[in-house]
Amino acid sequence: MSSTDSRIETGIRSAAKRYNLPVDLIRSVIRAESNFQPDAVSPAGARGLMQLMPATARELGVEDPFDIEQNIDGGARYLRQMLDMFDGNLQTALSAYNAGPGTVMRYNGEVPYRETRDYVRKVMDDISKKV
Repeated sequence: MSSTDSRIETGIRSAAKRYNLPVDLIRSVIRAESNFQPDAVSPAGARGLMQLMPATARELGVEDPFDIEQNIDGGARYLRQMLDMFDGNLQTALSAYNAGPGTVMRYNGEVPYRETRDYVRKVMDDISKKV
């Protein structure tokens, strides 16, 4: 295991414990977001392993979105916030993680964007393979 892989795994386990999230959920979100590439940048400007948008990263106190531990901690904290906001409904929380909570509320949880629906399906399918 490379030192990067080790740092990612340690970050996942630490964040899972801190935010009471399943390790496999965080791992599946990272796989869907960046395929474990710490330096990933999306066309929309999302950064790092868990693809934090700059404004979201700032709100979460993430100073360097390319720092493995900061990014995983911030992404997991944001995921926990989305789960809490949407009463533990994982599919809705994942929609909010991808499209933003305002979008989820605007569409009553039925986000019409294909990208978001595909994203939720991808994460849920990945998690189900772990069970």
